[in-house]
Amino acid sequence: MREIVINGIKVRPGQTLNIDIAIARLPTHTLIDLPVFIKRAKEDGPVVLISGGVHGDEINGIIAVRKMLDEEELQPTKGTLIFMPLVNVYGFLSNSRTFPDGRDLNRSFPGSKKGSLASQIAFILSNEIIPLIDYGIDFHTGGRMLSNYPQIRVDYRDKKGVELAKAFGTHFLLNSPHIDKSFRKEAYKRKKHILVYEGGESMRLDDYAVEEAIAGTRRMLQYLGMIEEASVRKNTVMLTESSWSRAKVSGIFNSSIKLGDEVKKGQMLAKISDPYGQVKVPVKATYNGHVIGLNNNPVVNAGDALVHIGRH
Repeated sequence: MREIVINGIKVRPGQTLNIDIAIARLPTHTLIDLPVFIKRAKEDGPVVLISGGVHGDEINGIIAVRKMLDEEELQPTKGTLIFMPLVNVYGFLSNSRTFPDGRDLNRSFPGSKKGSLASQIAFILSNEIIPLIDYGIDFHTGGRMLSNYPQIRVDYRDKKGVELAKAFGTHFLLNSPHIDKSFRKEAYKRKKHILVYEGGESMRLDDYAVEEAIAGTRRMLQYLGMIEEASVRKNTVMLTESSWSRAKVSGIFNSSIKLGDEVKKGQMLAKISDPYGQVKVPVKATYNGHVIGLNNNPVVNAGDALVHIGRH
């Protein structure tokens, strides 16, 4: 049997454990821990990380991981599940994507024991968690007022990652090359495969994005032979590239399409008007594709991202 040790604590076959990794103290001297929840089956098998809240304002992922942790039937029959519902406690406390000094945890890997707070947590993940896992699913959302339709982002050069993404089976699969100093790239350098799920927007709960995160994770775990039952896969559309349609003028943004819609080149996507009815500027699709992201802000400035379209 493979040995699983986190923060000096050994996880034995059949055990369910909660481990708190001490990080640092707030200015109030309150101790901040990084909670890790482990469910290990009696039978050996894959080790899968399920993580949320790498960006502290991306609440849907935190809720999805917490709900899976609450599901008693999500107990592996073989292998080990490692749950980390909230990785960036500091960002969560301040409703922020980043740490108090503005650093992004997902651009801080592999980290340093004596670096910034973000760097220290990246160091813990790089040395305590990544070496243990085989696979992972990291939950994210779009930005403020920018909502993503359920999608998995994976580098298409990572064949095992693509295989797992298809098993996850949500609406869209988007080719997303690894980004330097990201959690996903650091894992891949060590021959581990982490998928990035995107659904909903930051600071806003989206029930469907949460449901699909959970359903997709169950499908992937079933594919890996770790659990018994899962829901039926969606008809996943593989997209090779994507780009945002941007506002040519400032004004009131009124969309005529929805997330998930298929659009044709030249199709009207939205209109931008001024508050007085003098100006009406159409926003049209520049190519055939699918709407995978949408700006929900009714007031936009020239250059703002409006509609994210993925294509084959």
